[in-house]
Amino acid sequence: MHVEVKDPDGKVVLSRQYGSEGRFTFTSHTPGEHQICLHYNSTRMALFAGGKLRVHLDIQVGEHTNNYPEIAAKDKLTELQLRARQLLDQVEQIQKEQNYQRYREERFRMTSESTNQRVLWWSIAQTGILILTGIWQMRHLKSFFEAKKLV
Repeated sequence: MHVEVKDPDGKVVLSRQYGSEGRFTFTSHTPGEHQICLHYNSTRMALFAGGKLRVHLDIQVGEHTNNYPEIAAKDKLTELQLRARQLLDQVEQIQKEQNYQRYREERFRMTSESTNQRVLWWSIAQTGILILTGIWQMRHLKSFFEAKKLV
């Protein structure tokens, strides 16, 4: 199976060939929606002939991706040092989430202000058209009545 991961900009983050079983991880520095494409290497006839394909995806994001017992064994950390590292990772994840929420709020505010401005200009244009139509109707009726010598 061939696995390809693209970031929101369309750049390939991961492109790798795997056998019948495989595990992959990647780190992206670009926030947003990523594409994960899985390509099966076998011929199409094998699937129609009764071959089975099972794919299990377990996607973990943020501090949940760290295997802390493995980190503790590798870096020879005490329980207190490991817990401190976990807390630092959680604080970092909270900061990232706050920054993302600020970014979303800023985008939403810009969209709202743009929409409000468009509504304002549309209502001004409608008012102007109504006033001009009213003036035109009054002139037209006045000239009509003058032509008929009713006024």
